[in-house]
Amino acid sequence: MSTQRETPTSTPAKRRILGPCSVVFTAANTGSWRLERPQLDESKCIRCGTCARSCPTDCITVSRDGCPVVFDWYYCKGCGICVNECPKNALSLVKERGEH
Repeated sequence: MSTQRETPTSTPAKRRILGPCSVVFTAANTGSWRLERPQLDESKCIRCGTCARSCPTDCITVSRDGCPVVFDWYYCKGCGICVNECPKNALSLVKERGEH
């Protein structure tokens, strides 16, 4: 086992770290995996934020001040969870690419 060392953290107490550990994780562009993407019907949207809270990749931003709902297409996988959770059915899944 690797030697132990104490590393200061943002908490008042120190924590022991045993062995090597990864500190920085970088996210990859996973949006290219998507076959379908959510499409918003602005006239039905009440900006409740349910879609943003249910998104497993946290790629939906909802603002109550009249700004449009923003999707981060680099990370959206098209899973459809936001579509299923929308209380007003303002979201629907559409094909990402043309049908072949």
